Amino acid sequence: MKAAVITETGGPEVIQIVQLPEPKPGPRQVLVRVRAAAVNPIDTYVRSGTVAMSLPQPFVVGCDLAGEVVSVGEDVDRLRPGMRVWGSNQGLLGRQGTFCEFVVVDECWLYPTPEKVTDVEAAASALVGITACLGLVDHGRLTAGETLFVHGGSGGVGQMVVQIAKRLGGHVIATAGTPEKRTLVEQLGADVVLDYHDTTLLEQVAAAAPGGVNLHWETRREPNFDQAVTMLSEGGRMIVMAGRDARPQLPLGPFYVKQCQLIGFVMFKASAQSQAAAAALLNRWMEDGLRAGIDRVLPLEATAEAHLLQESSTVGLSGGLTGKIVITID
Repeated sequence: MKAAVITETGGPEVIQIVQLPEPKPGPRQVLVRVRAAAVNPIDTYVRSGTVAMSLPQPFVVGCDLAGEVVSVGEDVDRLRPGMRVWGSNQGLLGRQGTFCEFVVVDECWLYPTPEKVTDVEAAASALVGITACLGLVDHGRLTAGETLFVHGGSGGVGQMVVQIAKRLGGHVIATAGTPEKRTLVEQLGADVVLDYHDTTLLEQVAAAAPGGVNLHWETRREPNFDQAVTMLSEGGRMIVMAGRDARPQLPLGPFYVKQCQLIGFVMFKASAQSQAAAAALLNRWMEDGLRAGIDRVLPLEATAEAHLLQESSTVGLSGGLTGKIVITID
């Protein structure tokens, strides 16, 4: 089978397209014919060695997948050959990745693909959708009528946060850096969309949320805690999910006087049960039209190019992507 692999960590150029033997499912495992896989920032961190993990050799890159079940191992009880499935959390913690024709996945990390959802759409929605759902429902506890502020509403996670927050009954204030991106975020359902370059951003947020923001979702690698704490309401919560090397200053006085909470979480460390519960919600919402933004679709042979684009946009802060890069595998 064709696969995008690395044998050492490094830049995107270490990715090779090679032929590997087709894997065989063991107990509680499923063999999936991969049709689509999505690129995520964590993929570039693992490939570069920024996030050090034990990697099987050769290591197939990628977290997300969508395709159909080919065969199942012993003790698999939910899935059968021919079923369309999607999933995430592969290529991490010793598991092989998904940028290949066939992959073996533990049944607990796979979910049925809704009939109305294509493989490209399912793969694009996987990691970012589970992340947004875990953050808003489990960690952020957003309730109907509360105000959410999301910095970077046009990014992969940001787009899902906007859409899910609206489905939870939230009042959504979002930012984006260009007129085109602000139009997109508006179309996704945000109630107020602002330019994060604007020097009057705090005043505009205060006008849109006079009582303060109940939940602040920060997608940027370098959070501005002074700005965030000023925005927060009494008892407000703030979620951070990026900036592995960031060391921003926290204005502790205003933070504790307002009785605020700071929440950090890592999607791939969530239990299989938590991720499955998030996936069940996502399937219901995807049936109702929830979709991840897709910037472009590329073939497996362009995996190195896709990593370069992703790294430039996130680590290099170019902001060149609006949504996900999806790899299709013929």
